[in-house]
Amino acid sequence: MVHPTGDEAVTGPDEVAAGVVVAVALGASDQVGPGWGRAPRVALARVQDGTLASWVVEEVHWDDLHETGSEAAHHARIARFVKQNGVGIVVAGHMGPGMQAMMARMGVQVHLGAEGDARQVALAAAAPAQGTGVAS
Repeated sequence: MVHPTGDEAVTGPDEVAAGVVVAVALGASDQVGPGWGRAPRVALARVQDGTLASWVVEEVHWDDLHETGSEAAHHARIARFVKQNGVGIVVAGHMGPGMQAMMARMGVQVHLGAEGDARQVALAAAAPAQGTGVAS
């Protein structure tokens, strides 16, 4: 389910060519969630020129799906999501070593130990990739 917020444009995977897509594991009320592989929701933030161009929340239910099937199947599910959405950066509180290795193989930057407002964290994570300063 997609939940746009504010006046930001909602874009699909084919429309995110400009800027960088930051996927943020969400916890309660748009705060960064504690874990990537067990996230119930993920925000897809397209950051362009240091600003938030779009913000889409996907109900991924990885928390419920984590124990269904094998670990490889779960990693494949997440890899498909990352690839289909053109994600270049992933932000979460925690990510297991196997998932970190998979993200590295995919060329996705990973920022762990994140907490606080997910929008601000997405902007800060994208700043080095965009050659801009860290958002305050």
